Amino acid sequence: MQFIPHSIVPRKAPAMSYKSIIVNLAIDAPPAPIVNVGIELAERFGARLIGLAAADVPPLVATGDGMVYEGEIMQIQRTEIEKRLAELQTEFERLVPASIFSEWGQAVCSPTRFLSISARSSDLIVTGSEKGGNVFRAVDVGSLVLGIGRPVLVAASNVEHVMAKTVLVAWKDTREARRAIVDALPLLATANEVVVATMDADRDKSIRDSLADVAVFLEHHGIMAGTELIAGDADGDRLLTFARSIHADLIV
Repeated sequence: MQFIPHSIVPRKAPAMSYKSIIVNLAIDAPPAPIVNVGIELAERFGARLIGLAAADVPPLVATGDGMVYEGEIMQIQRTEIEKRLAELQTEFERLVPASIFSEWGQAVCSPTRFLSISARSSDLIVTGSEKGGNVFRAVDVGSLVLGIGRPVLVAASNVEHVMAKTVLVAWKDTREARRAIVDALPLLATANEVVVATMDADRDKSIRDSLADVAVFLEHHGIMAGTELIAGDADGDRLLTFARSIHADLIV
């Protein structure tokens, strides 16, 4: 694709940043790693940091007579959740330095729903990659990413730092990939190296052109990115192998 430039004096692009960051504390995970990720990002971008935590009481319990509502058991579970949420709030407030403007929110409800509703007040969501699939106690990351309308940074378990010095952009010419690049611009702008890579089994010229267009787009934002065309069909494992080969510490 070729564009014909006009003779207009370019203006300096406005600084890219996140000004409000939500960090999601899972009720069954140690809070320090994910809170430290949030602290690091808030300090990097001068953002306020909002700590959130939620869990819900399953509406049904198993008894000898089958699945029934059991009010007493549900109240015990609710009390346990409220106690744990209070502990997480105390730990969040202890960890976040006074130099960062911070807020706290909690609820006894679906953690995915609570985070989705709260996301309207933030630029970036930071959450862990909780395993287990208990939707009453952990965020459903897939549903969150698809429905939240905000960028989501998923940190690996026990990771306390997101350096984002070498960033791999896993490119595919789709609406979602285009949106992801725009959402990640603040992180890309602070990286030492950015590589835009895609997989191509057919040696399609249009794919090479799309890579070049993305590189030009990033250059207009002051980001000098390299490009890489990986031969072969789309394969997540091969993409991860390439990410390791360039020592990427963040994948967009």
